[in-house]
Amino acid sequence: MEKIIVQVRNVAIGEGQPKICIPLTGKTEGEIRSSLRAVLKSRPDLIEWRADDFRQVHDEESVLNMLSEIRSAAGDIPILFTVRTKKEGGHASFDADEYVTLNRAVCRSGDADMIDCELFSGEETAAEVIANAHEYDVRVVLSNHDFQKTPGRDELVGRMCRMQELGGDILKIAVMPASREDVLTLLEATSVMYGTYAVQPLITVSMSPAGVISRICGESFGSAVTFASAAEPSAPGQLDAAVLRKILEEIHRNIKSESV
Repeated sequence: MEKIIVQVRNVAIGEGQPKICIPLTGKTEGEIRSSLRAVLKSRPDLIEWRADDFRQVHDEESVLNMLSEIRSAAGDIPILFTVRTKKEGGHASFDADEYVTLNRAVCRSGDADMIDCELFSGEETAAEVIANAHEYDVRVVLSNHDFQKTPGRDELVGRMCRMQELGGDILKIAVMPASREDVLTLLEATSVMYGTYAVQPLITVSMSPAGVISRICGESFGSAVTFASAAEPSAPGQLDAAVLRKILEEIHRNIKSESV
């Protein structure tokens, strides 16, 4: 099955070694600026602004002004805009209309290259967010996060298939393991999805220190992006970006040498 490479500025997602995305967090403009300096020093392939952490996230003008500032500082590094809701481990509470309106405004601004949309925001809501994003040539990471458990392999594959059917450009699943077997379940689901069903790039994560292996072995199983930290991690199990880059480069060199 031919895979689609999602090109975002100068970054090809779904090609080569997994791309490193560093989340940008902070409750205030000052905290976000400080976090941004640390993120940029770590030379990420992608920056994710976790806007749900921003105290003024319900003020559209404040969000757009902050995003514009991040865009200017980031240069040509692609930006992923994310409002993670409380039901999926974030800090924000939005009704469907507000969720759609804010994401549309962000897409219209031209300052975000990608937005995150939660699958379980409701399929009608997700479809509207995706359509709005594509209208402005913004890519959509269609996502699902489960901080309580790791669903079974078939359920995980089914969710990713549904994301693809709905028009997600990149399909993301992040789950919490309760055992080593749960980590293996996530990796198996990734391999099955990538090898059998996926056209779009995947992002899969088994969170917590128990799942750290999922953050480094994406090139072997089919996950195209991995998340790292520049200072404080935004999710359990994140590695320091500099450490993670060395690991990914070494794995990539070995995979390339084996294929020659």
